[in-house]
Amino acid sequence: MPESVPVRCPACRRAHLYTAPAYPCACGAPTAPRLDPATEPAVSAHRAWDDEWLTVPCAVCGRRNQWPRPELGCPCGTVLRVPVTAAPGTSAGPLTKTAARGAPRQAPGSPDAGEAAAARRPAFQPRAIRTARDAVTAAALYLRWLGYRDVRRADQRPPNGIGLAARGLLAQVDPTVRPAAPRDVECLWLTAMTESADCVYFSLAGYTDEAQTRAASLGVPLFVLDLAGAPQPVNDPAEALHGEGAPAPGGGARDRRT
Repeated sequence: MPESVPVRCPACRRAHLYTAPAYPCACGAPTAPRLDPATEPAVSAHRAWDDEWLTVPCAVCGRRNQWPRPELGCPCGTVLRVPVTAAPGTSAGPLTKTAARGAPRQAPGSPDAGEAAAARRPAFQPRAIRTARDAVTAAALYLRWLGYRDVRRADQRPPNGIGLAARGLLAQVDPTVRPAAPRDVECLWLTAMTESADCVYFSLAGYTDEAQTRAASLGVPLFVLDLAGAPQPVNDPAEALHGEGAPAPGGGARDRRT
């Protein structure tokens, strides 16, 4: 049974209950890192890819597996590194920081509403991200979990990253270590406008402050992909999409600001 620990965001002071993701060992047994409830979480600052992985032994067969370090995306936009304990046989290593996801934004007034709505759907099953292809797969799986149908590679390739398309939706997946810029958000929004579709942006390295501001004015949902493969909402449109899911068939695209 995966363990859970309380985690408080140092930026907005919001409290979370974080559950360590469990991954299947080759023998079939679930494995998860041991969390350290006595240590405060660290705010992510920069990414060093080789430091993003933990060596976690399987309690059943003893096989040493490589899994992503635990991370938590707070709704205020801050990404936190959840501390782990250096249990026997577990290579915890130093708690280094990861890629910047942009400055914290104001917390939404009703943070639990979207989570309650999302909880009515089956739990999302993430897939660990090790390559750019894994990032695209994680985004596609998440879109299907939201209720989008016919998720596929987009016909038109975006200036950066990889495009996905579904009925009434265009998505951009940026697996680079460069935070997305305002131009990236604007290009996606303009392309979606020409196709009368909604749009959503997934980034592995987060967003600049200017990109977050522009996305807010255009109503573009922004998500950060953590290495566990679980998209984390960064702004209010993303929180709403996470909670409400895909619009009903025939409902049309959501309103987009100009």
